[in-house]
Amino acid sequence: MEHTEEFIPYIVKPREDTGLYNAKFGIWLFLASEVMLFGSLFSAYILLRVGSFTWPVQSDIQNIPIGAINSVVLLSSSIFFIRAWVALKADDIAKYKKFMYLVILFAFIFLSLKGVEYYQHFSHHEYPKTSVFLAIYFLMTGLHALHIIGGILVNSYYAGPGMYLRAQNKQWFINRVEVAGLYWHFVDLVWIFLFSTLYLL
Repeated sequence: MEHTEEFIPYIVKPREDTGLYNAKFGIWLFLASEVMLFGSLFSAYILLRVGSFTWPVQSDIQNIPIGAINSVVLLSSSIFFIRAWVALKADDIAKYKKFMYLVILFAFIFLSLKGVEYYQHFSHHEYPKTSVFLAIYFLMTGLHALHIIGGILVNSYYAGPGMYLRAQNKQWFINRVEVAGLYWHFVDLVWIFLFSTLYLL
């Protein structure tokens, strides 16, 4: 185990060529691909809306109060994640776990409110096949919800069973949590664009 860095260099320290440690460089590459994924969906939305003869008044269809509350929920979870990471760096494990569990709790709150929105749409017989707008809405918000679920799984691991990694290599564990945080902040940022585009425009 002590010879690992001979085979996998720069596990903890930043690489000389990028200024980033491997995991951080990898997550930025991954997030770049995510930007292209969501960017293509936003582009499709724009093209479909511009090319459509009729388009619904989105604010009449969407539940803006719930969407706004969900925005506050996700932004708050990002703040909690930062607090958790700072606590981890300070070796305050109790505070780290508290804030990580708050991140997970707020993620579940977000999904629950999104489920309420979906239920409202379905109860009014509004499905993806109903209109082009609803098709792109369910696609984009559904994909975003899958990213939230992925974040919950990763964050739950680092708040619970994954803590054994800290005993093996403290800085390595801190770096991994930071990488998970970058992903979480990206998911939050995507929601801000989704809310602005699908609810308010």
